Amino acid sequence: MSFDLSALRLDRSRPLRDQIYPMIRGLILTGVIAPGEVIDEKAIAAQLLVSRTPVREAVKRLVDEHLVDVVAQSATRAARMDRKEIEEAFLIRRALEMESAAQAALHMRQDHAALLHALLARHERAVDRRQYVEAIAQDDAFHRAITEISDLPRLWSTIEISKGQLDRCRHMMLPRAGQAEATLEQHREIIRALNSHDPAKAAAAMKAHLDAAYRSTVAVLDGPGLG
Repeated sequence: MSFDLSALRLDRSRPLRDQIYPMIRGLILTGVIAPGEVIDEKAIAAQLLVSRTPVREAVKRLVDEHLVDVVAQSATRAARMDRKEIEEAFLIRRALEMESAAQAALHMRQDHAALLHALLARHERAVDRRQYVEAIAQDDAFHRAITEISDLPRLWSTIEISKGQLDRCRHMMLPRAGQAEATLEQHREIIRALNSHDPAKAAAAMKAHLDAAYRSTVAVLDGPGLG
């Protein structure tokens, strides 16, 4: 395997599968586990000093998200990046997040705006430090906060599950010159739209942001090195 989890310590008082799942998912999304690379459940279990069962349960969740492929009597591998699945994930995310923004505009308060500006500042600091994994985490925190402001708390879990393939592209494209800066400005425009309390304006700002991100994604997909 191209990664080593032996230094990680699991909390034995919590379900192991719920801790192993984000570990493996993060390795896939960030490209540490490359598209098509074998995922050795036995080796992962050995590194983490656990039985194979919680690793298998974690991998099953990733299969359900189309991030892992299990071929009968063959290997378990990180799924290859499929253009059609990525496009579908984008359409799902855009529809849900436009509605989230529209609803959030109706609930927007001063403390909500302060929270979004704080998340934006953290995102900007991560970009300035070239901490791209952290930048994506703060980007997600911004979008998640909007779903919470919209009073649709279950919406984010649906978005997060559907956007796994998109996230792999995000990790590939964020270091590109100007990409992060464009995202930050689009987030500022979303905050301005939310503060207007105009649902249509907020939905349009979110659509413009996600459409621009997808255009960048397409450029990644059409470039060399797609798994």
